[in-house]
Amino acid sequence: MSRVRNTYLVLHGFQNHRPPGHWQHWLAGALAERGHEVRYPQLPEPDAPLLADWLAALEEHGKRPAGEGETEGEFVVLAHSLGVLLWLRAVAAGRAPEADRVLLVAPPSPQVTAAIPEIAEFADGLDLDAVRTLTPPVVPTRLVYGDGDPYCPEGADAPYGIPLGLDLDHVPGGGHLNPDHGYGAWPDVLSWCENPAVRVRGNQ
Repeated sequence: MSRVRNTYLVLHGFQNHRPPGHWQHWLAGALAERGHEVRYPQLPEPDAPLLADWLAALEEHGKRPAGEGETEGEFVVLAHSLGVLLWLRAVAAGRAPEADRVLLVAPPSPQVTAAIPEIAEFADGLDLDAVRTLTPPVVPTRLVYGDGDPYCPEGADAPYGIPLGLDLDHVPGGGHLNPDHGYGAWPDVLSWCENPAVRVRGNQ
């Protein structure tokens, strides 16, 4: 019997050059070792991103693989930080790839995003009402967020999780859930990738 082979699309954030120490880099390698297809693209100009270019890259890398009968698995999206706002903008614009489930991790708040000139356009005009009508229950979507995130000090449940009715995993003391806060290898995310019933917790 052929093993089910999922496809994972991993979306990084602002100023992220896919460093080996980041949990997304570790996850991409771990999933590939398990025989899954992993798409972990370097999005255009990560230090000075343009929303239009990132949306185009999302559409390019978000094409579902051709069906392979019993071996065809899920198409799963995992986004971190500004990659979350990219996904939400794509959903609101009707340009998001067709996914079976989505994991959104540590998005910056709209206020913080708007205050950073290089990425302000990602927050400008974000229509959460449009996202709300197109996200759950159509696409099971989980939001993972930590306390003490300098990019979302109010907690991502307030601007995103509660208004959008998302499934929530709260990580006490998780910060921005990046290497600076201890998130290189992150076994719970790997477990969730292969079993969506798993709750995503911290590394401490």
